[in-house]
Amino acid sequence: MDSMYYVGLDIHKKSISYCIKDAAGLVRGEGMIAATRDALDDWMKPLPQPWTAAMEATMFSGWIYDHLVPHAAAVKMAHPLMLRAIAAAKKKNDRIDARKLADCLRCDFLPECYMAPQEVRERRRVLRYRNLLVRQAVQLKNKTACLLMETGVTYNKQKLHQPGYFGELLATNGEVDERLRALLRLNREMLVRVEKTERALLRALEHDRLLRERVQRLMSIPGVGPVTALSWVLEIGEVKRFSSLDKAVSYCGLCGSEKNSAGVAQRTPLSKQRNRHLQTVLVEAAKLAPRWNPRLAEIYAREKAKSDHNCATLEVARRLVAYLLAVDRRQLPFVVARKEAGAA
Repeated sequence: MDSMYYVGLDIHKKSISYCIKDAAGLVRGEGMIAATRDALDDWMKPLPQPWTAAMEATMFSGWIYDHLVPHAAAVKMAHPLMLRAIAAAKKKNDRIDARKLADCLRCDFLPECYMAPQEVRERRRVLRYRNLLVRQAVQLKNKTACLLMETGVTYNKQKLHQPGYFGELLATNGEVDERLRALLRLNREMLVRVEKTERALLRALEHDRLLRERVQRLMSIPGVGPVTALSWVLEIGEVKRFSSLDKAVSYCGLCGSEKNSAGVAQRTPLSKQRNRHLQTVLVEAAKLAPRWNPRLAEIYAREKAKSDHNCATLEVARRLVAYLLAVDRRQLPFVVARKEAGAA
């Protein structure tokens, strides 16, 4: 390790500040390069060997990480919220940030975060884009209703987005003038296009060779559908990185932060340090899962009697995490335990 060189990289959209230090902490080089693949290739050629690099997790860090991994002894990604040495500094600039990253890496103080394999991140990008399309479809449906309400058009709320009823509404309702009819048709065409794309992306992920077997096992859990299973697989990545259920629940954002001092514990709301994509999917799944899973229905009823609807939904979501974690670890389909089967 005495011959290792430590590189701190402060990543930005158009530029990268770097600092190279040896094991004794002496600066062997620093400066700034453009955030492009060609510039990185030219920069890596004269680097002393062997070297390891550290960077802060940002929107732009993923492709840089993938580009450096084949050339470095190791590349580590730092958790931005845990990197207090940079965030709390009084004097802060790109050169100082790169130096501190190099020092944290050299002294083994770097708060490293999990970096999913590239093939998982590529498929996760597709799933998150599909989630964006779902939100856009809801916005388009709401816009259709808003246009009708703004102009005082009478319509059936339950049937509004059915193709047959919508076409009949435009053709026979005299309250819809020509200008409004054109807007409604345009809005409908966009909605149909978005929904078709969303369904195609979901089907492609369901039948992906890398995900298919794992997703099918998770869908054996009553109340877990393809969206929940895919979200778990692609947002969790490698399930072995969670050593306990509590850590998985915390990562999913289904518990509050811990504040305990001098023997006094304080109750806190749900922590904002979580995977928000997985949290949203699990909470929505927990609202529907009791309809298909008798055990989850019992849990929901018991918790609702003690507290309220929101607390009961969170408890169901936590139990879903327990089921998903157990099935994923054992790599076996879900089987109801004997005592749970008897209670159900």
